[in-house]
Amino acid sequence: MTTIYLIRHAEAEGNVYRRFHGWYNSLITVNGYRQIEALAQRFRDVHIDAVYSSDLYRTMTTASAIYVPKQRPLRLDADLREIGGGVWEDKPWGELRRSAPQLLSAFNAAHPDWQVEGSETFAAVQDRVSQAIARIAAAHEGQTVAIFSHGTAIRCAMAKFYGYPVEEIARLHHGDNTSVSKLTFRDGVPTVEYYNDTRHLGTLSTMGKQRWWHSKDPEEYGRYNLWFRPLDFTAEEAFYRQARRDAWQSIYGTLDGCNEDTFAAEARKHSDYFPTSVLVAMQNQTPAGILQLDLRHEADQCVGHIPFLYLLPHAQGKGLGVQLLGQAVSAYRPLGRQFLRLHCAPEHTVGHRFYTSHGFRKVGEAPGGITGLETLEAYIGYGKV
Repeated sequence: MTTIYLIRHAEAEGNVYRRFHGWYNSLITVNGYRQIEALAQRFRDVHIDAVYSSDLYRTMTTASAIYVPKQRPLRLDADLREIGGGVWEDKPWGELRRSAPQLLSAFNAAHPDWQVEGSETFAAVQDRVSQAIARIAAAHEGQTVAIFSHGTAIRCAMAKFYGYPVEEIARLHHGDNTSVSKLTFRDGVPTVEYYNDTRHLGTLSTMGKQRWWHSKDPEEYGRYNLWFRPLDFTAEEAFYRQARRDAWQSIYGTLDGCNEDTFAAEARKHSDYFPTSVLVAMQNQTPAGILQLDLRHEADQCVGHIPFLYLLPHAQGKGLGVQLLGQAVSAYRPLGRQFLRLHCAPEHTVGHRFYTSHGFRKVGEAPGGITGLETLEAYIGYGKV
């Protein structure tokens, strides 16, 4: 008999940035690393003979919870990858809902007819992943193996092992990050012992913080999954200026020192250089915030600058700000930028707490604001696993 522990990767960028990450190579979040520690504790006294992972960073990094303490080599298998999303890769879920609502509904229902340009089908993923798991089990007769894969990939394969046809994949609920499923193989025949167990997570659960996931209301989906459009300075300069004033007021309690003319001129300059440098974050059809990028400043140092990131009052306190960070990563990473940098006023305690929770740290100081600014930085490159 062969025992297989099938494990989903820890919380990764796509899970919190709310973007389609199939074959897109995303990184683990700060909370994801805590989940990895919890997973390592869960398997501390479990004997493991071999460890396999898909060849994407989020699974390879999660696999370190087992292969490092067990001193096993990490074996990579591309057949364990997530579903390939084709032209949907790295698109915000909110954008997909806006531009292709019927296709998105089909994807969320795991409909066998779902496919977009360059993507896989659910049937192809089910065959690819289930066959890879069976092949690995056959190569380790009588042993115990940990396999690290992805949410949809695991769901498809487990439906196969339960005996469900591809049309019934949706019978299985989505698994949380680092959820564990257990299989046994006897003479090549799989038996499901349990599916998507998360006893080790507790308050570290990703899905536990995303209550909208269970809602049937499409408007609720749109309220928590943003999309982005360029800000039109001809029609919306007053909107931009008001956001700048509101942000200043909320930090300092006064508008003294707020030079909105300078802010607006700088934003126009960035937008003229690259039209999508100043974006409006949209919540359904309602503006929710502004993200401003500076593609030229310190580009030679592989830095992507964020001069302004702001959520409007009605969108604050709902966990949406991280999606603006995700949009910045999506813009800068393809350009080879390895760091995000921004300036934050020392008085802005809420901002500091937010940025620190998403991997930013202080690396310097800069002039600006009323009392000066702190330079915060987050690494977004691909380091060693």
